[in-house]
Amino acid sequence: MSSPEPEAPVAEGPTRTPAESIRKALKAYRILAWATGIWLIALCAEMVLKYIVKVDWPLLWIVAPIHGWIYFAYLLSAANLATKVRWPIGKTIGVLLAGTIPLLGIIVEHFQTKQVKADYNL
Repeated sequence: MSSPEPEAPVAEGPTRTPAESIRKALKAYRILAWATGIWLIALCAEMVLKYIVKVDWPLLWIVAPIHGWIYFAYLLSAANLATKVRWPIGKTIGVLLAGTIPLLGIIVEHFQTKQVKADYNL
């Protein structure tokens, strides 16, 4: 008979989610928040070029779909992190909507990462 498997370390804080699970979710959220922010800035630049400067480059159309898919992945990763650390629904919606305003998603990511790391000793 073998001894039972040792339990994974559990994050200290209001949840019983394993620390490694929170760490992975936080890393995915951080990467996708930055990617969403950068592609949103590129999308805004594309709109300025297309509608104000009246430049119609053939490859400009690709920015919007790329940003859309990255934003979708951002929504999934932020929701995943929110469920793991048990954010209230209002905070979760605020974080999800932060990815729709240029640079705000990156700023919110900084403060949320700081808070999650402090709350869960990561």
